[in-house]
Amino acid sequence: MARALIAALGHLGAEVDLAATLRSRDGVGDDARQMRLVEEANALIPTIVTQGRAAKWQAWVTYHSYYKAPDLIGPSVARTLGIPYLLIEATRARKRLGGPWDRFAQAAEAACDAADLIFYVTQRDLEALSAYAPAEQQLVHLHPFLPRMELPARSTGTHLLAVGMMRAAAKLPSYLLIAETLALLPDTTKLEIAGDGPARPQVIAAMAPFGDRVRFLGELEAAALDEAYRRAGALIWPGVDEAFGITYLEAQAHGLPVIAQDRDGVRDVLFPQAYPSVESGAAGLAELARTKPPSRQRIRTHITAHHLLPAAADTLRAGLALVGAA
Repeated sequence: MARALIAALGHLGAEVDLAATLRSRDGVGDDARQMRLVEEANALIPTIVTQGRAAKWQAWVTYHSYYKAPDLIGPSVARTLGIPYLLIEATRARKRLGGPWDRFAQAAEAACDAADLIFYVTQRDLEALSAYAPAEQQLVHLHPFLPRMELPARSTGTHLLAVGMMRAAAKLPSYLLIAETLALLPDTTKLEIAGDGPARPQVIAAMAPFGDRVRFLGELEAAALDEAYRRAGALIWPGVDEAFGITYLEAQAHGLPVIAQDRDGVRDVLFPQAYPSVESGAAGLAELARTKPPSRQRIRTHITAHHLLPAAADTLRAGLALVGAA
């Protein structure tokens, strides 16, 4: 997503400098680590300010500031340089205040407070951002997007395709739901799986009852994954704990209908139609799989209008203009 944003800004004619490579992430809630990262960030700020003055930066843009990895540099640099401060896919999580991430949660809140404009990518993010937004702050909806100017080849297949890393957190529950769903579908239903990772043995075990109905493709490079989408008939991915899921956009760009649950974040990147509730489980997914899908052309038209690079560039241009940074 970050690379896609750089491509979209470049499409507008902007020069994008990577101001710092500090990785301000604390995944476990360690206050000592948070304090050390704040000190490292503060030490970098004078050099970055000098760099910004020399390059005549017109805006500071930070992608994905949140309570585990807040922007510890941008607010101070933007304030010192007197330039607009913009956030993309920033989130507020006030429930983290007072807990093991308190220092970073406060920093993430301060970054949101300092932003002249925040591009939000899901309706779930908008709820908290709008609830606590300063009076003059602009909130603009930037749809998640693919860094492509045009659509790829249209899909032509009939079998199901699942695409996802194989790890215990988040991804494995979706794979297990897919196995439950496949058990409710006709024996003629085939499934290809693109992905690999440490949870591969559990995924293989879950799919073992289906024998040669399931084919494992392993980890695929971009061109091979494009080909997997092209020869499929539908993407199946329930979306457990997905922030939104670029895989959905990649599949729909090929015209693939998606078999997924109606989840926060996920619904923001799906072709607009009815999707089964989380509570309906595998039965709801199987029912959707048996339902006549929208036409592949309608799906591709929707992706072009909202989720390709030109559409994202138009949104970025409009947002930058609001704060005088276009």
